[in-house]
Amino acid sequence: MNLSQQIPKVLIVGLLLGGVSVVANNMLSGSSDTSIIDVKMPQQLSKASQQGHKIFSENCAACHGENGAGSDKGPPLIHNIYNPGHHGDMAFYNAVTNGVQRHHWSFGNMPPQPQVTRGDTGKIIQFIRDVQTENGIRYQAHQM
Repeated sequence: MNLSQQIPKVLIVGLLLGGVSVVANNMLSGSSDTSIIDVKMPQQLSKASQQGHKIFSENCAACHGENGAGSDKGPPLIHNIYNPGHHGDMAFYNAVTNGVQRHHWSFGNMPPQPQVTRGDTGKIIQFIRDVQTENGIRYQAHQM
């Protein structure tokens, strides 16, 4: 193999190692402001979604990231795994009330959030669903 054939492989390995280094550094530094995904926000939110956004920011964003983009502490909620056909609204109510055992991601278990009322949870769900819709996430029947 000549030098011109080796250079692309060296670049690929270098880029991969660099990316792993950045992720590891963020995880070791305790940084939780690194989003897992990019989230496109709706230009306008309904009153319920605005309230849900505020409640989400105060109670959920520390783990699930700003606007549900995920962090090194919790999964993104603006993700097709959480489309209404796979995780209906009741799944969110149950998660807030009872917590959730880790099953899709490797972040660990989610503890119950007793400080979040059922009414507040409904507003959070409205916010999440509106942002999901803006990001092309729609109902898909769950298939197992």
